[in-house]
Amino acid sequence: MTDLRPDATFDVEGEPDWMVVTDNALWVASSNVNHVVRLDAATNLPTFITAIQKPCSGLAYGFGAIWVPSCGAQALFRVDAQTGKIAAQIPVPPADSEGGVTVGDGSVWLASDKKGVLARIDPQSNKVLAEISIPSGSYAPVFGDGGVWISSTEHNLLTHVDPRTNRVVTSTPVGPQPRFLTVGAGSVWTLNQGDGTISRVDMKTDRLVATIPAGIPGTGGEIAFGEGSVWATIFTIPISRIDPASNSVVQQWAGAGGDSIRVGHGSIWLTDFAHGKVWRLNPKLP
Repeated sequence: MTDLRPDATFDVEGEPDWMVVTDNALWVASSNVNHVVRLDAATNLPTFITAIQKPCSGLAYGFGAIWVPSCGAQALFRVDAQTGKIAAQIPVPPADSEGGVTVGDGSVWLASDKKGVLARIDPQSNKVLAEISIPSGSYAPVFGDGGVWISSTEHNLLTHVDPRTNRVVTSTPVGPQPRFLTVGAGSVWTLNQGDGTISRVDMKTDRLVATIPAGIPGTGGEIAFGEGSVWATIFTIPISRIDPASNSVVQQWAGAGGDSIRVGHGSIWLTDFAHGKVWRLNPKLP
C-alpha cells in the first residue's frame, strides 16, 4: 500500500466504514461516533455531517435520499441527499450490523430479521410494502438486472428475488459464508468470508460460473464493481482487483488500510477503518 499515492485523503472522525457514491459526492458512515459524512467529489472537501445513532449495515442512494440503517435506533433513516437533514425514521431494523441496503424497482430493500425476512419499503410513503421470506442468515441485498439478490452467510447461498411477485426465484450455492456482494458484467459477485474466494453467478441463468481464489478470508471487508473490474477489500489486504474476462486476481496490495471500497467519479474510494481515513485513488493503479 505504501507504493500507492492517493489523489486525495480525507480525515474522517471515528472508524469510517460503509460508503455510497451519489451523483456528486461520496457518503461514509462512522458507527462509533454516530454519524454519516458527505464528501464532495468536485472539491475533495467534507460538507454535511448527519448524526445517526450507530449507522450500520451499509448505505444506499436513491429517490433523492441516502438510506442509512441504524443499529442504535433499530430503524432505517432517510437522509435528504441535498441538505443532509433526516427526512424520515422508518421502524424497520437491520437484521445484522454487517449487511446492506439497496434500491431498485421503485423500492428500498433491507434484510430486517436474521430468521429470513427481506423488507420492501415504499419511498413515497416510507412504509413497508412487503415482507419476503428468504433463507435465514441473509443480510446483504443488491439490485441488478431487474432482480434483488441477497447472500445467506448461514446457508452459503445467493438468493434471487423477483420484485414483480415478491417471491424467491431460486437460491444458488456459492462459496462458504458469503456476505458482501456486487453486480457487474452480467453477474453477481459474492465475497466469501469462509475461505476468501469470490463466487461469480450469472444473472440470466442463476448459475455459478466461477469460483475465484483471492486469498482474502475473514470477517468484515467489502466488494464493488466499476472501471471494468471487481474490487475487494479486507484488513491487511486493502485492494484486490479481479478481471472479469479471466476470472482471476490480477493485482493485489497488502498493508495498512481497508474494510470498505467503492467506485465512482472516475476513482476508487477506500476506507482505512483503523486510522480514520478515506482515500481517493486513480483506478489505473500501477
